[in-house]
Amino acid sequence: MNTSSRRRIAAGALLAAATMVATTACGGGNGSDDKGKGTSGLAFNGAVNKVLNASDKKGGELKFIGTQEADSWDPQRGYYGFVWDFARFYTRQLISFKAAPGAESTELVPDLATDTGKISADGLTYTFTLKDGVTWEDGKPITSKDIKYGIERTWAQDVISGGPIYLQGVLDPKKEYKGPYKDKSADKLGLKSIETPDEKTIVFKLPKANGDFLQMLAMPAASPVRQDKDTASKYGLKPFSSGPYKWDSYTPKKSIKLVRNDKWDAKTDTIRKALPDSISVTFSTNADDMDNRLVEGEYDIDINATGVGAAARQKVLQQHKENADNPQTGFIRYAVFPQSVIPNLECRKAIIYAADSKSLQTARGGPQAGGDIASNMLPPIVKGSDVKADPYGKLSGKPDIAKAKDALKKCGKPNGFKTTIAVRNNKPIEVATAESLQQSLKAVNIDAQIDQYDGAQTSGIIGSPKVVKDKGYGIVIMGWGADFPTGQGFLQPLVDSRFLLDSGNNNYSETKDPAIDALFDKALKETDPVKAGEIYKEINTKVSEKAIYLPFTHEKNIIWRSSRLTNVYTADAYNGRYDYASLGVVK
Repeated sequence: MNTSSRRRIAAGALLAAATMVATTACGGGNGSDDKGKGTSGLAFNGAVNKVLNASDKKGGELKFIGTQEADSWDPQRGYYGFVWDFARFYTRQLISFKAAPGAESTELVPDLATDTGKISADGLTYTFTLKDGVTWEDGKPITSKDIKYGIERTWAQDVISGGPIYLQGVLDPKKEYKGPYKDKSADKLGLKSIETPDEKTIVFKLPKANGDFLQMLAMPAASPVRQDKDTASKYGLKPFSSGPYKWDSYTPKKSIKLVRNDKWDAKTDTIRKALPDSISVTFSTNADDMDNRLVEGEYDIDINATGVGAAARQKVLQQHKENADNPQTGFIRYAVFPQSVIPNLECRKAIIYAADSKSLQTARGGPQAGGDIASNMLPPIVKGSDVKADPYGKLSGKPDIAKAKDALKKCGKPNGFKTTIAVRNNKPIEVATAESLQQSLKAVNIDAQIDQYDGAQTSGIIGSPKVVKDKGYGIVIMGWGADFPTGQGFLQPLVDSRFLLDSGNNNYSETKDPAIDALFDKALKETDPVKAGEIYKEINTKVSEKAIYLPFTHEKNIIWRSSRLTNVYTADAYNGRYDYASLGVVK
């Protein structure tokens, strides 16, 4: 899940480590380490993997603020992790993640469906029955056809690009279906691998088994969309609600207001608490100002959850530590090198060797606010991961100037070369990271100019290989969290050629390696997760050998929560972010 926190997204997203351990609470208050049990009283890390201020009290306005707009609020388009978390206010899926802290949140539970599906012995057929009484915001029943149509929208990449395409790859690997907008059938439900024998039953027929299919159905991309309410590329401006809240107003880059959906029936929903009367989001262009407004109590929570910035961090930790949490996330922050701009392997190696990993960690906030130095592209949540695997010696924290210069000679650029670093303009921590990298590259005469692009237009800028090549973006600063905790859920969107798109692309390195693609196919067939992990380990090794990524950190953030919040807890299912759909406020 692309950070911003994308895929999820996005990513997320989407999942952080099921093995994550709660950080010991300290700094006053009742910081019980009993995971999942409610605690009261404020404490540093008081909401890490456990419920803080448990309450069923309804009312009030939950106030979000953020500097990063969504890539899209359309459930089939959104890929930022905070979007997946927030989308649960107005979308539902057949199955979803349990409303629980820590690792317990990764358990799949029924949502619109009566159970988590009946699966055939060969793993090719999944059958679901919808609950009674599930409705849209106008009171009309949600049907199996609505779910099928919503999923079909994923195929319309020319109209609503940017979201995860796992379902497309699993249900239609040959890409024979052209999406609902080009569908020749009268009902626009021509995707053959999904059957709707009646309004309450939906059947998925997979050409090939995929052990992660249920995980994919828990994504917002599997949300229902009703045909008569589908506004195609404009749907993200006012999605039609199947959840406990509906859209009241939205001014892009300014504000959002959600109000209660009075047609939502709590008896059909065991996941969403729906405690606040309303939910607001305010977008700010100044991250430092946002942090100050949070500390002053004007807002409750940073929707982006990317952490308190450097300017406010000391004040928060010294004066308001009880309002902060420091969870491990499932994200790796990194630089990626588009091969259309830097095609030479040795030139890419020169960048990696010249990078000062300690300086990059410091730019991201140090070990506490930035995270541990990362040396390869598999996070601890994924079987096959080895955080000690260090092919370029990055864990030393120092650049290797000699190896960088040797690589420059091998790539035919002994005197260095020029390139451009692309970084979002609304993420100061990413700009600081780019500046750190820029400075270290000067030591080997790599002249890297920094281009700050509009962070709200990510999918159309760095997500477009053509734009990347035209602008000469040889280095892109980004990050990624697992869409679900397997090698498929983390690495596949980044390096599988079948995920390389003309727009909304996440395979920023533009990798097209048949050997890597074949290894993914092999891993997806493997039902033993340990054996699959060995294959993902092999893929990760190949990725390192291609020198297309420079990982910075396994991210940690210092995140703020206001004293008004109830039912606050971090959830592994949302990459260590708070579970937004469970939050309440004290009026």
